[in-house]
Amino acid sequence: MGTRSVRGAANGEARAAGAGRGRANGVRGALGRGGAAMADGMAAGGPRRCRRLEGEAARAALANADTLLFDCDGVLWRGEAAVSGAAAALERLAAAGKRLCYVTNNSGRTRAAYTEKLRRLGFPPAEPRHIFSSAFCAARYLRQALPPGAAAYVLGSAALAAELEAVGIPHVGTGPAALPGPAPADWVQAPLEPAVRAVLVGFDEHFSYAKLCQALRYLLRGGPECLLVGTNRDHRLPLEGGAGIPGTGCLVKAVETAAQREAFIVGKPNRFMFDCVAQEFPVDPARTIMVGDRLDTDILMGNSCGLTTLLTLTGVTALDEVRGHQDSGCPTRHGLVPDFYVDSIADLLPALGP
Repeated sequence: MGTRSVRGAANGEARAAGAGRGRANGVRGALGRGGAAMADGMAAGGPRRCRRLEGEAARAALANADTLLFDCDGVLWRGEAAVSGAAAALERLAAAGKRLCYVTNNSGRTRAAYTEKLRRLGFPPAEPRHIFSSAFCAARYLRQALPPGAAAYVLGSAALAAELEAVGIPHVGTGPAALPGPAPADWVQAPLEPAVRAVLVGFDEHFSYAKLCQALRYLLRGGPECLLVGTNRDHRLPLEGGAGIPGTGCLVKAVETAAQREAFIVGKPNRFMFDCVAQEFPVDPARTIMVGDRLDTDILMGNSCGLTTLLTLTGVTALDEVRGHQDSGCPTRHGLVPDFYVDSIADLLPALGP
């Protein structure tokens, strides 16, 4: 990590500490005496206690919030079908003047594609500036970190490449790749682009040994000055019916293992994704709710950034898992416990009025 990144990380930790204090005050004011006790426990480092968000507590929490950050898959939709009642809940939130933003680790769609999917599934209209995907955040990070004219070697999708192009970063590597010959001596002779100063790893259906070789060669050639960046560490992508496929985290780990160095991750739970939101909009952590279905990404980022966290059970997490973390006695596991849960974000409708 370069000097700029180290300085940014230190500043981020300071912001997170202040955000945590602000969040405790915000929750305390919204939820009365019981909420004040919970907020005091959080501020003092005590264990977080998750409870169902309903009734007066739901009305108070939503009244106190001016921004809601939503994960997408498992929260708003599953595959190509909207979660029942989700669009209506977001319509009422928008009508109440709430700022709605979308934060997703998926690097396989552009921001424009996300706005189109929201429209197609009946959600309130969104502009690309309201979408914070790991592809967009990776492009934003590299735009800040790379010198002018520097390029990236990309293990990722066309959407990831498009986000790089949108901020003017040249790139190579997308699409299928084959080994240049039958022997290892041939594999290290494939040409390298002189301008490459970063290796960016996202979800890549064409990931191969040939690409892994090239990524390693770029990192060895550039040494510490060649950045290694990953979009996220999601190790498995759940599918309907309990099936799953390897996630981007598996590909990031392969490159890290080969290079013997750690990647900078832009997606959840890293606070960089929230910082991207805060750079675009005047977001107050004490008045922001993070809504997600994964404890180790959505909820952990929200808790780390001092946001109120809301788990929806329409995705990959069951309530028993939350209770296991909550009752564990382990401070690290307590960071995975949300403030509240709902069966579905449609459960917010009664608190939002007619």
